[in-house]
Amino acid sequence: MCRFCGSKINKNLLQSLHQQTKYHFLSVRNKNIWAGDNVGSVDIDIGGTPLRISTGKLARFADGTSVAQLGETSVMVTAVSKTKPSSASFLPLTVDFRQKAAAAGRIPTNYLRRELGASEREILSGRMIDRSLRPLFPAGYFYETQLVCNQLAIDGHHDPDVVSINAASAALCLSDIPWNGPVGAVRVGFIDNEVVINPTRRELAASQLNLVLTGTSKDKVVMLDASADNLLPEDFKKAISIGLHHTQSIVKKLEQLQQEYGRDKRTFEPVVMTVAEEVMQATESLASARIKDTFTDFKHDKFSRDNAISKIKTDVMDKLKENFPDVDPNLLSESCNTLTKNIFRNLILNDSVRCDGRKLTDLRNISCEKDLYKPLHGSALFQRGQTQVLCTVTFDSIDSAFKNDPISVLTGGMKEKNFMLHYEFPPYATNETGRPGGLGRRELGHGALAEKAIRPVVPGDFPFTIRLTSEVLESNGSSSMASVCGGSLALMDAGVLLSEAVAGVAIGLVSRSQENSTELAEYKILTDLLGIEDYMGDMDFKVAGTRAGITALQADIKLPGVPLEVIMEAVDSGTVGKAKILDIMDGCISKPRESRKPNGPVSEKLEIPSSKRSKFVGIGGYNLRRIAAETGVTATTIDECSFHLFAPNQNALDEAKEIIEELLTEEREPELEFGAIYTAKVVELRDFGVMVQLHPKLQPALVHNSQLDQRKVDHPSSLGIKVGDEMSLKYFGRDPVSGKVRLSRKVLYSPASSAIRTLGKKPS
Repeated sequence: MCRFCGSKINKNLLQSLHQQTKYHFLSVRNKNIWAGDNVGSVDIDIGGTPLRISTGKLARFADGTSVAQLGETSVMVTAVSKTKPSSASFLPLTVDFRQKAAAAGRIPTNYLRRELGASEREILSGRMIDRSLRPLFPAGYFYETQLVCNQLAIDGHHDPDVVSINAASAALCLSDIPWNGPVGAVRVGFIDNEVVINPTRRELAASQLNLVLTGTSKDKVVMLDASADNLLPEDFKKAISIGLHHTQSIVKKLEQLQQEYGRDKRTFEPVVMTVAEEVMQATESLASARIKDTFTDFKHDKFSRDNAISKIKTDVMDKLKENFPDVDPNLLSESCNTLTKNIFRNLILNDSVRCDGRKLTDLRNISCEKDLYKPLHGSALFQRGQTQVLCTVTFDSIDSAFKNDPISVLTGGMKEKNFMLHYEFPPYATNETGRPGGLGRRELGHGALAEKAIRPVVPGDFPFTIRLTSEVLESNGSSSMASVCGGSLALMDAGVLLSEAVAGVAIGLVSRSQENSTELAEYKILTDLLGIEDYMGDMDFKVAGTRAGITALQADIKLPGVPLEVIMEAVDSGTVGKAKILDIMDGCISKPRESRKPNGPVSEKLEIPSSKRSKFVGIGGYNLRRIAAETGVTATTIDECSFHLFAPNQNALDEAKEIIEELLTEEREPELEFGAIYTAKVVELRDFGVMVQLHPKLQPALVHNSQLDQRKVDHPSSLGIKVGDEMSLKYFGRDPVSGKVRLSRKVLYSPASSAIRTLGKKPS
């Protein structure tokens, strides 16, 4: 059967095709199957580095395939979508972004020496690609779709994530999968007060901004993801504007590629429940007033409002089933859901009324607490409305810093970081049951966003590794931005010298499109989103930063693109909103503690003379392990003469320093004089000689049987030598190969030596 049209295929034809070495161009219902002579490409000059997007050569069995190359970094993306709808009520889109060690000329260092589970960077890049593409799928397209991003080559200069977005956009355009693209993506940097498009990895290290922007036609923004070093809002908006302008060049070239090499889009039946007009009218007459009263009753909280709406829906459903017994109950339920959403949005658009009584620019009630539990190194509780976050700070040694895998480092990630933010979202935060402690893609993404927001204000030379944990105890919207606020408070409570406090706020959008168009007819911007406003709205625009600038930004957009002026207005609203939050946070703690808590860890730099380094470390690091076992203090090498001491508390450090002082002030090993005679004590008899100790500070040395007597000796016992005996030995230096001490007893039977020495006494 043909996978495109379902018709039967002649077996003889298939066999002849397999025998041919060159692929042919077939046409099935105007759908082109890739052929050897159907290879095409476009070149786009972006920021001085050409971006090449090609198709028709690789992976031709996929619905759509493209290869994007920026510099020497190449990524192939394939798109495949099933032809039967899924049972889900949403688009089951999967984006697999996998790092390939071979693409960077490396071998994985795990025990299997192959790629294993997805890393944090792979998950975050996959989420970013998903957010760039999902809004442009048509409504009701609930067909399982998968995009696989295969890294072919990594040059170490250009990050493959932006390349993958453009390749994925091209793959969907060229396929027969219904999609309203294309989109184009660029990375934007800000170096020396100048906007740089698609900066290299080295340039990015010196940039104040790392912004990934995805845009579609007509200068609309689809996705934003940024971290910044306290960049001014005006510069941020300038970077967005210039970046969006460059995405239009990519979009136009992809439209050209689609026109020349793309396949006709398949027809599909939208999985959308169409409610009859009479059913919708009946639902409105039964529920409209009650739902509106619920949304304008500002005494409700999250659960009472949800329960009230649920009760109305149950009552209305019972009456609708009586009046329309032949109508599918799912359609009746959909009519209630549609009416609820329309009333909620119309109250905002027409009357500027939010369901909790706030004005469009108002914040929810905010309260802050610090130093909740004395044993903790730092803690804070941040409450905003019904969103509650508990943040705790833990210090540990610099050895505990997170070390990234080599491939992530090569593609633009940090080699290691001494500041980590871990976000937790247990099920009880939304009054649900489930398995706590799991790390999902959502938790990873929220934690990464909050970490990007706080990292620019954390001192880079802090003597400890910092782990900031944000546990969401109650959630009713914007828990990631609450983590930013609570995390900033907890760090200041722990005595971390933040350059400035940081706060975050979520900005929302409710809009109405023009009739038979995707252009916006009107819209309203909301400050500090509730959970229901996020669910029923069109955008979740998160902004975090200090009073002066922006440190992180992320936009999740549900519309197929938002005009630039809406984005600019959202940036301004976020700037005003976070400034108000910082005023409230200052009332709790306005600056970091001058000194860390007494129960916290301490560190110190220890200088060791190079001559005493081996004595301090011990054989195989024995002394360092002994200090760690007895006191809990760890010593980390800084350079040849310096060590970093980390102690869980001051008492442990003092004890460790006493042990170190004893080690370094002990008597030095005596130096042996060549040709001198020494008295040694026998400590062990062996078949081939005796082990003797010249001095307590010296390792026992071997005197071979051949050096015990002028006669041949088979065993030391034949000479009456016993453990504990003392004997005189002559020192002949060290063996030049093995470095072992050379001693002889038999030479003393020859004429007496003129140099006789006793260790520990001055020569006479």
